[in-house]
Amino acid sequence: MSACPQSLTTTVTNNFTRNITGVCVLSEYTNTDITVVDIGVNSDFNNPKIVNKKIAYGTKNIVKEAAMTRDETIKAIEIGIETIDELVEKGYDMFGTGEMGIGNTTTSAAVLSVLSQIDSKIVTGKGSGLTEEQFQNKKNIIKKAIEINKPNKDDIIDVLSKVGGFDIAGLCGCFLGAAKNGVPIVIDGLISSVAALCAHKLNPLVSGYIFPSHLSAEPGAQYILDELDLKPMLNLSMRLGEGSGCPLAFNIIEAALFTMNNMGTLDDANIVNDFLVDIR
Repeated sequence: MSACPQSLTTTVTNNFTRNITGVCVLSEYTNTDITVVDIGVNSDFNNPKIVNKKIAYGTKNIVKEAAMTRDETIKAIEIGIETIDELVEKGYDMFGTGEMGIGNTTTSAAVLSVLSQIDSKIVTGKGSGLTEEQFQNKKNIIKKAIEINKPNKDDIIDVLSKVGGFDIAGLCGCFLGAAKNGVPIVIDGLISSVAALCAHKLNPLVSGYIFPSHLSAEPGAQYILDELDLKPMLNLSMRLGEGSGCPLAFNIIEAALFTMNNMGTLDDANIVNDFLVDIR
């Protein structure tokens, strides 16, 4: 359920390569590179800056049937892992997660509701500016999708395939890939938070490599961070998605590392000795 047409996914995905979206501007400011991967957009791109890993042209209608097949879901996760593998080989050592998908706060809320056993109405937000009537319809759609598909909360792949999306599955793979390669990876908003939760449930060790950038204004975000036992660096009331919180988090992480590597110790500053002299 979204106030925006599905075609907007195609438009904004192309705009990622034009350096005009929110995450692009912030990435330029922080000297961050962006890799755009098409896993399942419902159109073809004639754009060499978009990596073509398309599995299918969009997902199915979750109020009628499963979003993806189990094999498609696994393939999307594998693409996420492979993407991180390839970028690590190129020398990248820190990653952030972003996405573009109209309607994906709907699928994210559905996945979160099933995995955490929280009423879908509690974890569902307005996404991209729904009216109150549309918001109530969104809640009803999510509830209906869960009832029809009956995802097994103990089978992460089953949940993703039935009420998730290619974006969530692909990002789940990115978190797994980062842990596999021993590199940090930053959560952005609700969609990548749900992907992080899926990765954590597939392998709890993944959480040791995850850093939340900001607290999304979507209500489900806090529940996920609580379950992962993680605290966001920032709270800017953002709903933009795209990975827009990641470049800001990169700066904070790099500032922390620079401080740790360059700040003098108490011994260097003679503070310990002076303190001991004062208290004797």
